[in-house]
Amino acid sequence: MNILIVKLSAIGDVIHTLPSLAALRRLYPDANITWVVEEAAADLITHHPYLNSVLVSRRKSWSRDLLRGKFKDSLYGIKNFIKCLQQKNYDLVIDFHGLLKSSVIVYLSRGKRKLGYDSWQELSGLFLNEKIPEDMEKHAVDRYLDFPRYLGAKIDQVEFTLPSNKKAEEKVLCLLREHNLEDKIFIAVNPVAYWETKLWDNEKFAYLADLINNKLSVKVVFTGSEKDSIEKITSIMNTEGVNFGGKTTLLDLAYLYKKACMLITTDSGPMHLAAAIGTPVVALFGPTDPVRTGPYGAGHAIVRTGLSCSPCFLKKCSTKQCMQDISPEQVFAVVEKKLTKE
Repeated sequence: MNILIVKLSAIGDVIHTLPSLAALRRLYPDANITWVVEEAAADLITHHPYLNSVLVSRRKSWSRDLLRGKFKDSLYGIKNFIKCLQQKNYDLVIDFHGLLKSSVIVYLSRGKRKLGYDSWQELSGLFLNEKIPEDMEKHAVDRYLDFPRYLGAKIDQVEFTLPSNKKAEEKVLCLLREHNLEDKIFIAVNPVAYWETKLWDNEKFAYLADLINNKLSVKVVFTGSEKDSIEKITSIMNTEGVNFGGKTTLLDLAYLYKKACMLITTDSGPMHLAAAIGTPVVALFGPTDPVRTGPYGAGHAIVRTGLSCSPCFLKKCSTKQCMQDISPEQVFAVVEKKLTKE
């Protein structure tokens, strides 16, 4: 049996789909399972023990090449991707994504059973021949698990498994030794988010880190994709903040968070990564709904002000009041309480 999973992005969404992959592997132990993913989240599933193959859609790279006039390179990449996609005769294709870009892949796959949500968002249901209801009141993890449930799986456990990577583990251990960081004796902070409405002020992150250093005597390690953006925070701190910005891949980050005693974060991919590997999370929420996309599992804490307009799910806002109203003292109180309990 050949199965195709279509879940392209983003990092958090791919992590949310991992328990469904585990459930599908238990349901179909001998199946050949392929996953189509975009470049940004590919590290999370490449060489995954439950997958037979991974196809990477380089949609953004192809688009950039087209805009730069590199038509030959772009068209070659697209043609080769489609050729690889159509090499197998898929008995089952599951569209976990539910958008136009995923529905096109479902169509191109030529699968027999094409399963997705009973939704017409971006015409996503156009090429499906089997549909299930989408319950938006559920957390995304549980919502995705409705697919293996529909197929007959019994979900006795929610399993997040990531590919093992010895090189990433050794790299993280080297970074920790370099900065004299001990296992479970430091707090990781992720100040990054793709939506500007999810961001918290640099000054507040700096003040929070100073509070943690001064009052709890715990080192703070900042993580993120860019060193310079984090440098803006550490440069205004009165105490020392370790900047790992730009130094870690996704799998590096997973090992790093496993060594941290806690992650303080915006609503973002790293938040879901920490939750998946079992590290306690203190998450700052404003425009989004923690019921749907908060850190999954027990032992986490949500900090939000609960304005009447939140959650609004807006990527643009003139005031960003829901995040502005969260104070460093408010977050510190939650962090202190969790550390004291543990």
